Amino acid sequence: MAQVIAHVTMSLDGYMAGPDVGADHPMGRGGERLHRWIFDDADEVDAAAMRRQFALTGAVLLGRRTFDVGVGVWGDTPYPVACFVLTHRPAPDRTERSGTFTFVTTGLADALDRAAEAAGERAVTLMGADVVQQALRAGRLDEIHLQLAPVLLGGGRRLFEHLGTDHIELERLAVEESPHVTHLRFRVVK
Repeated sequence: MAQVIAHVTMSLDGYMAGPDVGADHPMGRGGERLHRWIFDDADEVDAAAMRRQFALTGAVLLGRRTFDVGVGVWGDTPYPVACFVLTHRPAPDRTERSGTFTFVTTGLADALDRAAEAAGERAVTLMGADVVQQALRAGRLDEIHLQLAPVLLGGGRRLFEHLGTDHIELERLAVEESPHVTHLRFRVVK
């Protein structure tokens, strides 16, 4: 079965989006700073990390909020693969230039199974704090690919906010530094 990977950029104080996420501020106020390493300041370490993530990704599972605020910015699917939107609000499939958004209302397990089938030999990339947290709590997350940005956002959407009190062990797989972020890869110990 396909690996399930969370690929996320986070501030040093734990936020993956700034405050007031919405159509006017898809990454929250000040949150676009988190992705500067991708768009503005990419060096070879950063570019290699993005190439690796695109090569790994065979399907995407994202939350409805991530879809709602991201689709206008992306103008397409976030990766050129099938994308599954975990939601309580059904919607018709949406075909884009690089893939299709399929809205799944039957829960995390079904959405992950459908994404894994679409991914084939490649990985399912998770997007959105809620989806990452649900997959981690359900024991379905295999790896966390975390880009740690040297900024304190002071508020917004935390990546690991609603996990409960259970201990979750991680094994460090890799650390790569660039002037803009520290790339960390962890395996979730099950």
